[in-house]
Amino acid sequence: MKYKKSVLRREFLLLRKKKYLKTKKFNFNLIFKLIKKHFNKKKIIIAGYYPSNYEVNILDFLKEASKKKFSIALPVIKKNGKMSFKFWFKNETLSVNKFGILEPASSKKDVTPDLIIVPLISFDKYLNRIGYGKGYYDRYLKKISKIKKNMISLGM
Repeated sequence: MKYKKSVLRREFLLLRKKKYLKTKKFNFNLIFKLIKKHFNKKKIIIAGYYPSNYEVNILDFLKEASKKKFSIALPVIKKNGKMSFKFWFKNETLSVNKFGILEPASSKKDVTPDLIIVPLISFDKYLNRIGYGKGYYDRYLKKISKIKKNMISLGM
């Protein structure tokens, strides 16, 4: 299975790169409707990601969510190999981690998001995702689902 996953990962990354410029804009209003329905107008913490490697660009969504007074968090990879989320505010300087991904300064405290937008390479009909192969999101989602029962994760 490991070999098959790595082959699929490589194939879908190539496909994503080819289709990147042809991709239409995503209707993020669908996510706001989901938030309204699931969280009943509560101002929640939304965890996103800073797009790289031809990922879905969610920056406009994060900007709009911030305007709507939602708190925004981005992932941070810790030295112990675990991932957490920290608040991020528009125009705040980000640092580059060991994978070349932008993340908030590590001096801030960890936060627990209500909605996590998860970057992915592909997924199947059973909603199993293929990420980049390090398992950061898989481990985090498994841990957080035990703590926050009403948490939602959305793959992009």
